[in-house]
Amino acid sequence: MTARQIAGSEQRPFRFTGRIRSFRYAIGGIFRMLRCQHNAWIHLVVTAGVIAAGLFFQLSRAEWCWIVLAIAIVWTAEALNTAFEFLADAASPSFHPIVRDAKDVAAGAVLITAIAAAVIGAIIFWPHLTGIFSR
Repeated sequence: MTARQIAGSEQRPFRFTGRIRSFRYAIGGIFRMLRCQHNAWIHLVVTAGVIAAGLFFQLSRAEWCWIVLAIAIVWTAEALNTAFEFLADAASPSFHPIVRDAKDVAAGAVLITAIAAAVIGAIIFWPHLTGIFSR
């Protein structure tokens, strides 16, 4: 075996079908996360609500950029947390306190992003909401 093979840097020719397959796997991963993670359903409902509110209030382009970023960071954190949980469970199927701690930290990262997204949402939607109630 060559050093290149050991390093895993073998070059495969570009194939369009391979790229399509990789998208299919990625979309399958998203659906797997939705099937396995109850919190992902909460994120999905909140995402739909925020998008509906954004359409209702006719957010500006800049406001949409912040909303999209906030949604993306929460979904990314949830996906990485889910992947980490799968790997941790595979590596240590029986209870281990260090695995528990690692899972708790990963879940904490999701919480941090969700709080940040809520703050972004409050900053953006508050003026729109007060505009409705001041009429």
